[in-house]
Amino acid sequence: MIKHFFTLLAAIFTVSILSATDAAAQNGYKIRSGDSLNVEVVEDANLNRTVLVLPDGSISFPFADGVKAAGRTTSQVASTLASRMASNFATTPNVYVSVAQIGERQAVDGTLSSYDIFITGEVNNPGKLDGKRNMTVLQAIAQGGGLSRFAAPKRIQVRRGSRIYQYNYNTNAGNITLQRGDVVIVPQRKLFE
Repeated sequence: MIKHFFTLLAAIFTVSILSATDAAAQNGYKIRSGDSLNVEVVEDANLNRTVLVLPDGSISFPFADGVKAAGRTTSQVASTLASRMASNFATTPNVYVSVAQIGERQAVDGTLSSYDIFITGEVNNPGKLDGKRNMTVLQAIAQGGGLSRFAAPKRIQVRRGSRIYQYNYNTNAGNITLQRGDVVIVPQRKLFE
């Protein structure tokens, strides 16, 4: 019985050391554009979310929009968020920030090695694609397995945030270079299209 107790105690001690090491590693990590951060507000769980560090190095968060995150540690970002949101709470909220996912890193020549784009609709293999530097809509369709027989090739859209670009597969008109997070939508053709 005592042997099991010491084994359990050793396991708990090991887990606590690993957790402390992980927290220390995150505290020293300098956040970069493209990273995803978990933000937890103890006083209001409705505010808990994962946010993306934008290319300009900032994050968007309710009550504290436009907080600079790139080049800072998680504890520095948490402190800034707490002070910016303080006017919306009776007391300064307890905010915790951790790195959820490290974003893509740049190669030596300054270009991104790969990034996520998405293709959906009437393609043979819809889903997430690994975008490469200077990847075009036509290349994304090819990587997605080509158009299905029900595709409307003249009405393909590329959505980039709130902007929508049109692409015609038949003439290659509107063939743009894709960026991180772009969504290529291949609609279903209509009856007499």
